[in-house]
Amino acid sequence: LSQNLSQTPVLRELLKEAKMPGTTVKIESPELFMEPQLIKLDQPGPLTLAMYQFLTEMQETKKGVVTPKELFAQVCKKAIRFKGYQQQDSHELLRYLLDGMRAEE
Repeated sequence: LSQNLSQTPVLRELLKEAKMPGTTVKIESPELFMEPQLIKLDQPGPLTLAMYQFLTEMQETKKGVVTPKELFAQVCKKAIRFKGYQQQDSHELLRYLLDGMRAEE
């Protein structure tokens, strides 16, 4: 899951911009034939910042091993079901992660 997210350039770029409060992001959707939307971003929340930091570490590390400790801690604060290290489906984690980030915006 984390490897897939780290290889999503649009997500990485959006998180990079979201990290800087007051940034205006232009969202275009050619397939929906809508006017481009300009959205001013507020201060990012802790889950969004943890996700940005984790993806940045994955891109920059030379060690080959990155531990998502802070990101996992932030996910657990939003979705208590992940505490305790029980086996969970990756799609459930992804849903809670993305929904949690969206709720912070």
